[in-house]
Amino acid sequence: MKQQLIKELNNLPELPTYIIELNEFKNEDSMDTQRLMKILQKDPLIVANILKISNSSMFGFRSKVDTLSRAINLLGTKFIISIAIGSSIAHNLKANLVAYAATIEDFLFISSLASNIINTWVEEIDTNLKEELLLPAFLQEVGKFIISTVIQEERKTEEFLKEIEESKDISLVEESFTGYSCARITANIFKKWNLNHNIIFPIAFTLDINNCPPSFKQKAQILQIIKILCDIRYPLSDENVEKALNKVVLYNFDVDKFLNSIESIKSTIFKNS
Repeated sequence: MKQQLIKELNNLPELPTYIIELNEFKNEDSMDTQRLMKILQKDPLIVANILKISNSSMFGFRSKVDTLSRAINLLGTKFIISIAIGSSIAHNLKANLVAYAATIEDFLFISSLASNIINTWVEEIDTNLKEELLLPAFLQEVGKFIISTVIQEERKTEEFLKEIEESKDISLVEESFTGYSCARITANIFKKWNLNHNIIFPIAFTLDINNCPPSFKQKAQILQIIKILCDIRYPLSDENVEKALNKVVLYNFDVDKFLNSIESIKSTIFKNS
């Protein structure tokens, strides 16, 4: 299966100009929302995804978000860019998540949830850190599209799903079947596309904290916690919140800030579901 995985990575499509433009805009730290809107409006599907996510139960805004400008005002430019790049990459890969019994909508939900947790929890730790992690958090599960493709081609979907159900540990099952973690696969996708190392490194070492370069260690620790919480099969389940809490304690993050943030997000989702 490793050879098939490498083949899929080698056959990745080129990164669309649209994403390159958005990434350049992000790297400039520009606050020019009019320019951002012009870039986003080049792809109506992405605009539709942004509005759909903005109106999801996760945020619970009092009135419907029906314009791109309002979505940007409510969620912020970095959050919107994360949604746009993430959803564009998902559609560009032209793959599905059947091996996970999941859809692109499920992917967009957990990715948005990941960025929302960064926005809520990491804001309490360090604002600059929050800004740096919004995009990696949204993108860190992109490798699942490649894994799903390979699992289906090898006709292992039923076996793969059974293992996930029994173990409740997707990361373990992914590595067991493919020989690589989703984190490593995602990092290699972005390396091939020449994305910034500030995106690649924290994702690459999410499940290999001990070998992570010191300057990226805290980011990788946070992404690991986010990965546990945003399990595509069991997002924010009690069991996964407990697992994440154990990591929060292990890495010496403030427990109260973490629990308060998660409770706030869960409460908003429940209230608006």
